[in-house]
Amino acid sequence: MMETIAFALFAFVTLASALGVVLFRDPWHSALMLGVTLLSVAVYYVMLAAEFVAMMQILVYVGGVLILITFAVMLTQRDEQASEEVAQP
Repeated sequence: MMETIAFALFAFVTLASALGVVLFRDPWHSALMLGVTLLSVAVYYVMLAAEFVAMMQILVYVGGVLILITFAVMLTQRDEQASEEVAQP
């Protein structure tokens, strides 16, 4: 019974955060929601007694891919206030 409740809770978290990845306009918030989604998928692996796969999910996807996305967002975002000052004569 507890496994079913935990699965339903994390299913809701996974679906809500995956929907947040698609619907958020800010890439930083989308990346954070992607991290929540990937962590909740790792919880499914723990529930299936696949701890090694869960740890690889966290290390590779959350640790690697999410950090890469974070760096890409930080490097490509421009400062809106500075660009407005340059554009005005």
